[in-house]
Amino acid sequence: MKKVVVATCALLVLSTASPAQSRSRRTTKHPSTAKSTTTTAEAAAKVRMEGATRVANQIKNLSTFLYLVGGVAHGIEAIDASNTGGQPSPTNEKNKAQLRSTFSDFRVGMDALEVYFRSTPELQPYYAKLAGSAAGAADAEAQAAKGQFNQAGRTLLGVVGRLTDVLVVMH
Repeated sequence: MKKVVVATCALLVLSTASPAQSRSRRTTKHPSTAKSTTTTAEAAAKVRMEGATRVANQIKNLSTFLYLVGGVAHGIEAIDASNTGGQPSPTNEKNKAQLRSTFSDFRVGMDALEVYFRSTPELQPYYAKLAGSAAGAADAEAQAAKGQFNQAGRTLLGVVGRLTDVLVVMH
């Protein structure tokens, strides 16, 4: 009887130990940090590209405007010079108001661009080069408000130069 009990106990021990030993251990794969780093780098590159695109769009808009403003400013000055009656031309005053409005729009756009760069962590390293562009646009706006359209255009050329420097650094 003792042999039967020992054999039964041994059988029970072996039968319960068997499944534990036959189990295969599986290791779970942890997500690699390289993938998340790549994703972070890709996201930063995407933000940098968006910032560069915004700067390039401002350069394009300013360049087109500056190309046209010279001729318009000369036309306004010519009309003002030919006006000997003292009464301002309503059309000329309308043209001046539109020019002033456009200078104001550029200042607003430059303010927004600076805020975007300052508030976006991936673009903050480039903000130092961009800083002052809105102030230049504000100076041009003030000159346009005084009727100094040619000088205002020259001031905006300085802003274009600053924007171009930003693109060079971002590349």
